[in-house]
Amino acid sequence: MSLIEVSHLSKFFDSESGRVVALNDVSFNVDEGEFVGIVGKSGSGKTTLINMLTGIDHPSEGSIVINGNHLEKMSENELSIWRGKNIGIVFQFFQLLPVMTVMENILLPMDYLNELPMNARTDRANKILAELALVPFADKYPHELSGGLQQIAAIARALANDPPILIADEPTGNLDSVTASKVVDLFQSLVERDKTILMVTHDQDMVQRTSRLLRISDGNLLQDETSPKAEASSFDKAQMNVEGGQT
Repeated sequence: MSLIEVSHLSKFFDSESGRVVALNDVSFNVDEGEFVGIVGKSGSGKTTLINMLTGIDHPSEGSIVINGNHLEKMSENELSIWRGKNIGIVFQFFQLLPVMTVMENILLPMDYLNELPMNARTDRANKILAELALVPFADKYPHELSGGLQQIAAIARALANDPPILIADEPTGNLDSVTASKVVDLFQSLVERDKTILMVTHDQDMVQRTSRLLRISDGNLLQDETSPKAEASSFDKAQMNVEGGQT
């Protein structure tokens, strides 16, 4: 069983001028540890799709099963608790609370879920800060950080409850190319630790870093393909096997 199973997913809105289709009969699976890029023009349905995957929005038709949970069958309260445990969300504009320090922003999701004792929450936050090289900025407020550091702090917050899945909506859209590359390096390191990441992006350089691409247009899934990087990696491995006398 795949970690994420999307089956015949549709989202439409009825209005006086007729039906507007945001997603049309979309189906795909994602396995644990994949780094999936979601690409398409503005208005193609990418944001609608990730809102469905996070349980923020609800399908008109079809189903989403994540780690055995049928999202379309869950109440709002159940979805809120499930989301806190299973999904870390990273936004283009960071969405850090400006009146809280970096440490407090990381603690907030743990406080909301309220599963760990207070001292354990602080220990986990300190561990995340150390892993993401944010210790010197723990007591800083978001406005005191560069855009890149704010995004890394936002990723730290998304990791607060150790979710198996990260969903990122244009996470490098407001960053320069060097900082954007560092953010994707961080995503790749998380994938190596068995996190599953779905990333909406318009950045072709970032697309090259994913292992798989979902191409969406006008609400339709046009292609589900291996990314160029993954294809090149598979080719290199095959060449090494041939050169080493393996078949």
